[in-house]
Amino acid sequence: MSVLTINNLNLNFGSTTVLKNLHLAVNQNEIICLLGASGCGKTTLLKAIAGLLPIEQGDIHLAGQCLKSKAVEERKIGLIFQDYALFPHLTVADNIQFGLSKLPKDQQKTITEKMLSVVHLQGFENRFPHELSGGQQQRVAIARALACQPELLLLDEPFSNIDSQTRYTMIQEIKQILKSQNVPAIFVTHSKEEAFAFADKIAVMDQGKIVQFGKPNELYHSPVNPFVADFLGGTNYLNCNVTEDKVLCSPIGEFRLFPEMEVQKGRYRWLLRPEQIILKPNELGLGTVVGKLFLGLYYRYQVEIKGIEIVTYQSQELKIGEQVEVGFQVREFILF
Repeated sequence: MSVLTINNLNLNFGSTTVLKNLHLAVNQNEIICLLGASGCGKTTLLKAIAGLLPIEQGDIHLAGQCLKSKAVEERKIGLIFQDYALFPHLTVADNIQFGLSKLPKDQQKTITEKMLSVVHLQGFENRFPHELSGGQQQRVAIARALACQPELLLLDEPFSNIDSQTRYTMIQEIKQILKSQNVPAIFVTHSKEEAFAFADKIAVMDQGKIVQFGKPNELYHSPVNPFVADFLGGTNYLNCNVTEDKVLCSPIGEFRLFPEMEVQKGRYRWLLRPEQIILKPNELGLGTVVGKLFLGLYYRYQVEIKGIEIVTYQSQELKIGEQVEVGFQVREFILF
């Protein structure tokens, strides 16, 4: 059963519509990512759920209750900002206890100790925010939000201030914390890598709409349109024809489609992922390396074959101008 449901949500800034007919459902203990470019409406949606922006049309229900008329403080929602919004003059313990002022002191202490244990910061209770690393500050912000026992957690660009060397370690740690507390969460990012690593499901947004919603691997392998395909990874598009007997005819060769594919005869654009392309040095090969970038674990190559330029990633080092044999390891055909 869904903890959060959003139906037909619309929101305008003056004459500009920023959210259009949005529908979304979040289940218990599920982590949802709102993924999209700047200005697509993802942070606006987060603020509307939190109550920081008015709902003009449609409705939002949390744990069966309509939020439309509820003030921010009446919604059992934890909100973690991009800069964590910790109080610099308060200790870690006092930051965590900030939303617990109505509870008896001994209960505040018990909850604080539990939260410190949950986020692995025992012994840090008397430190101040400036004495913590970015990752530790983030965990304090999460502990403060979880201390109030929210029914939903909202995170705005939670990993943008974490350096690249520790980002994936933090993603794994925060995901484990949220799962251990059985709290559903929605987070905003423009990074597909963060979305893939952190989310159970992804809502790709564009111009105020959710273009596609589903599990990360489903979206990657079955994008509904070129926009989603491009946003989720590097792509090559080849014009092709599909015959009645399901043979794909392209400038780089002919390929028999899988029998279970329901594809009509006609013209298509074939999405060929970089990882589906295999290069092998061969003086008689039909491909020529025309571009090369070293990216650490692998190289990004541009290869020209039969007048078509394609992009691929390979761990082997090749030279500009080198002739290569181009092979294909296609596990699915994505046609638009």
